[in-house]
Amino acid sequence: MMSTTVADLLLEKRTQLKVEIKGWVRTFRANRFIALNDGSTINNIQCVVDFENFNEALLKRVTTGAALYITGELVESQGKGQSVEVVVSSLEILGDSDPESYPIQPKKHSFEFLRDNAHLRTRTSTLSAVMRVKSSLSFAIHKYFTENGFYNMHTPIITGSDAEGAGEMFRITTLDFKNPPLDKSGEVNFKEDFFGKEANLTVSGQLEAETYAMSLGKVYTFGPTFRAENSNTSRHLSEFWMVEPEVAFMDLAGNMDLAEDFMKSIIQYILNHNKEDLLFLDERLFNEEKSKPQAERSPMRLVEKLKFVTDNNFKRVSYTEAIDILRNSKPNKKKKFKYLINEWGADLQSEHERYLVEKHFKCPVILFDYPANIKAFYMRLNDDEKTVRAMDVLFPGIGEIVGGAQREERLEVLKEKMADLDISEEELWWYLDLRKYGTAVHSGFGLGFERLVMFSTGMTNIRDVIPFPRTPQNAEF
Repeated sequence: MMSTTVADLLLEKRTQLKVEIKGWVRTFRANRFIALNDGSTINNIQCVVDFENFNEALLKRVTTGAALYITGELVESQGKGQSVEVVVSSLEILGDSDPESYPIQPKKHSFEFLRDNAHLRTRTSTLSAVMRVKSSLSFAIHKYFTENGFYNMHTPIITGSDAEGAGEMFRITTLDFKNPPLDKSGEVNFKEDFFGKEANLTVSGQLEAETYAMSLGKVYTFGPTFRAENSNTSRHLSEFWMVEPEVAFMDLAGNMDLAEDFMKSIIQYILNHNKEDLLFLDERLFNEEKSKPQAERSPMRLVEKLKFVTDNNFKRVSYTEAIDILRNSKPNKKKKFKYLINEWGADLQSEHERYLVEKHFKCPVILFDYPANIKAFYMRLNDDEKTVRAMDVLFPGIGEIVGGAQREERLEVLKEKMADLDISEEELWWYLDLRKYGTAVHSGFGLGFERLVMFSTGMTNIRDVIPFPRTPQNAEF
């Protein structure tokens, strides 16, 4: 007897096969048709029950959410919507489901409701499709870097440094909150804490990844990061995953080449391997947006948007050129932008980035050479001493998706920048050492994984692309 997944059965060309299948009931119609799903595909397989051959009490237990073990014969389907179905010869209830309390009923649920039931929400078609696409993206990322000579490293989750300098970090301590040890000045004495110093959850693995790049050449880290930003927007999480490659002997131009090739590769992978899920999500998004005003709708459908990335060359534009374009654009002149562009030095918003991609250039864009005062301390200062070798990759519908830079490899310049920003040399002595012992040009970038999943699935809230979202006042599950 052939034991297989629903996905494999639906692709099977042969019939009159004896098969066994395990899964969860999506629906049970007319005491005859069971729609069974095992998570391997967005599609269900229809299992046909002859009522007379089964105990009535057993069939009453076939309710939405119940786990079943079915054996039977795979035959050509007599109905519409599927090519094959299973004629059931035996049926075993592996796990009952209470029809009165089971929350995931065969109807449309709001995403807010599903977040409250996050432990069960992948029983729905939408969330299961999202998570299969997410899994494929994760595999594609590791595949790309492995095939291109990168070494994977696990950077620390617990750190004593703030890579971004924003200060929005979660503190880790074992000190007694009610009676913490104090130093002579009355401040908390962190020398008596577990690590003998202040420690936090990391916001980025970049600085540590640089140390490995300067010995192994090409490395990447793909791990959890944390930010204690008190924000409840649809684009912010307190716990999220970052993909961060770092490459020795690579300048900004090489960094842009890498980012473009990388993004095209991983998106092409899901176009090739997640066709059914993407088509379902495409249709879902299209139908959802019909009710929105025209101005709020996405400029293109989901699959079209993904192909917009894979099929176009990324336009490379300096920040200065972009500011000129935006300042002279119709939305800016007619004050349609929420944030008007008046002068060089403005920090670009999503509306500006999307205008460049969707309206002006009509292709993905890489902006580079940003003002130094709006970028991080570790970015290489240009000869004009007012811009840095930073880059952002801009996509349709979302704006910035990748941020990176050529790193500052000159010791004295880096020390000056740290002093200007009051960043302790003592704290980052090891980072400065990289500039003392065999310094070289090197570059890298960061990709927020959940933002990539949002872009790739058409989901509009980042809480719906991570299994158990962590946000202010919310650490359920």
